[in-house]
Amino acid sequence: MRMSQSWIKMKRSWELYCLVFLPVLYLLIFKYIPMVGVQIAFKDFNVIDGVWGSPWVGMKHFELFFNSPNFWMIIKNTLGVSFYSLFAGFPVPVLLALALNEIRTGFFKRSVQMVTYAPHFISTVVMVSILILMLTPHVGVVERIFTFLGLPTSNFMGVPEYFKSIYVWSGVWQEMGYNSIIFIAALASVDPSLYEAARIDGASRVRKIIHIDLPALVPVMIIMMILKLGQVMGIEFEKIYLMQNSLNISSSEVISTYVYKVGLLGANFSFSTAVSFFNSVINLILVLFVNSIARRFSQTSLW
Repeated sequence: MRMSQSWIKMKRSWELYCLVFLPVLYLLIFKYIPMVGVQIAFKDFNVIDGVWGSPWVGMKHFELFFNSPNFWMIIKNTLGVSFYSLFAGFPVPVLLALALNEIRTGFFKRSVQMVTYAPHFISTVVMVSILILMLTPHVGVVERIFTFLGLPTSNFMGVPEYFKSIYVWSGVWQEMGYNSIIFIAALASVDPSLYEAARIDGASRVRKIIHIDLPALVPVMIIMMILKLGQVMGIEFEKIYLMQNSLNISSSEVISTYVYKVGLLGANFSFSTAVSFFNSVINLILVLFVNSIARRFSQTSLW
């Protein structure tokens, strides 16, 4: 009886099931089925024997990674770039959304939105090319400006100490407009009567932001923070790899680039899978931990 009722409901809403079919199929094919390959991390994989025929070696590849002389450098760089990106990049979209929410002139507001959104659609290759051209010694725009102002110049892309700042702040500039969309949407849902009441009470703009806008953004900010912290170990590969060179390698070598070099270029698939698996486990632990804290101290969490 229950089966027949469920079938009737599915038949009645067949359009919705057709709509969700392709995303579910995508998740199954590209997210869940590849999980079978995780067992390569615990085997000495070779192409001839395949995944199932390769010998089981347990935690061998994890121990090799933990005992590697590059282990602490890679972890330090990964965490350094990730937390720098998080603390520098997270507040900027919020501030931009608050600023745009205060603009009343439609044309100016749309113009600012267009200018801030546009960099998101620049491809990673083009973005890195712009950075390299701007920071190239002797001919780059930045060095010409520094020279004109009488400031000391340097090969910015080749100094390890500058790498994280160049990577992070170029990313903040590129993504701040696009990342602010969700906060602008949250502000758009605020009841206009709250602003009218605040205006009647003589509240300034700063007071309205503190007592109306920020409380409306807090739930969204918590969710976004949890998601961001869940990606702390998963730094964007393309950009950091394209910015990498032999001079800044001590600051730019992270887990994603290390896996690419060892796994694909070095054909050590078991070792690279073990490193990637370790990376995913750390991200999962961070999501669970931060979500539990958010659930304990607030009313907002992922689950």
